Amino acid sequence: MAEFQINAHRFDPYKNFKFLVLWGGRTVAGISKISPLKRTTEVVKHRHGGDPSSPRKSPGRSEFEGVTLERGVTHDPEFDRWANKVWQVGAGLGSEVSLADFRRDIVIQVLNEAGQVAVSHKLYRTWPSEYQVLGELDANANAVAIQSLKLECEGWERDYEVPEPTEPSCTHPA
Repeated sequence: MAEFQINAHRFDPYKNFKFLVLWGGRTVAGISKISPLKRTTEVVKHRHGGDPSSPRKSPGRSEFEGVTLERGVTHDPEFDRWANKVWQVGAGLGSEVSLADFRRDIVIQVLNEAGQVAVSHKLYRTWPSEYQVLGELDANANAVAIQSLKLECEGWERDYEVPEPTEPSCTHPA
């Protein structure tokens, strides 16, 4: 695990509007929104016979919520291809699911204002559980057509090997 060196000059938290999603070593085109990464651990209550009436608490099972990726509709077929590995209509009995490769590890990178990778999380063994090919279409609207892919995952962790970037400084001539 890498040693952290804290940038004592940065007081501002990173913004939520600069990020990348990578799978298969390449950036996924057009992702405009990602739902939160959330883990919940069950609470197991117990007490010994001679304990006071208030219970003790210890951690139980942890569960990772699904993550939804949203993007504008593009010609990039990666959402379709991946969703079709989980269930392909007309594939034939027993071959609807591509069991060998329907899971992927993905990476979510949070960038600083200069576009440098500041924080990175790895999501393990993800697979599409919901796929919305088109959002609502409205002839009276003025908006981007959105598709979404909900991914189930079996865990995620921060990549501590990503160092805090050295932020550029702009100097202006006097």
